Amino acid sequence: MFFRTKPTTIPTEAEALPGRDMEMPVASQHFVNDAPLKGPYPEGAETIYFGLGCFWGAERLFWKLPGVFVTAVGYQGGHTPNASYEEVCSGRTGHTESVKVVYDPKTISLETLLKTFWEEHDPTQGMRQGNDVGTQYRSAIYTTTPDQAEIVAASKAMYEKALREKGLGAITTEIAPAGPFYYAETYHQQYLAKNPNGYCGLNGTGVSCPIGLGVAAE
Repeated sequence: MFFRTKPTTIPTEAEALPGRDMEMPVASQHFVNDAPLKGPYPEGAETIYFGLGCFWGAERLFWKLPGVFVTAVGYQGGHTPNASYEEVCSGRTGHTESVKVVYDPKTISLETLLKTFWEEHDPTQGMRQGNDVGTQYRSAIYTTTPDQAEIVAASKAMYEKALREKGLGAITTEIAPAGPFYYAETYHQQYLAKNPNGYCGLNGTGVSCPIGLGVAAE
């Protein structure tokens, strides 16, 4: 099912694999902190989704942050319901590897989450992240509230300005309201906690994101 040369264009709904009605089996609790992966979540918690390359390393970035209640990895942004990892890797689902982040906005700000997101990968690479090539590795932010969308847009403008000043290209991150999130198979959940020497290919640009530092975008 894996392609030697992975597609770098997202398939249309008509071209995408059909998927299935049944959800993939997934553990009920987070491997690191025992929080429920699918809820219920604490009152006042908010959810946002990030794609920044291979979701193994991406998820670890967020579960370590104080104020993050739970994280989970899955597939999002495409057309195929309840896709398998092999199907996503084929490039024929349209999904990117996504991290669900449920957080307490009274303890950790969305700006802090976004600073982590922007700085820990290269959001200018299109359908790849480093040596990982394909639509599943594209950078993405999927929001769940209008307030989130406004803050995300401001952060993108700020970071793009900072990147340009360092001679880097335009941000290619897909930003959209969150669609369905399909949980990945249990072995992917908190993978690097279970496999401490596992692969993590994330690399940032080295450019600091000024969001939350009182800097305005131009």
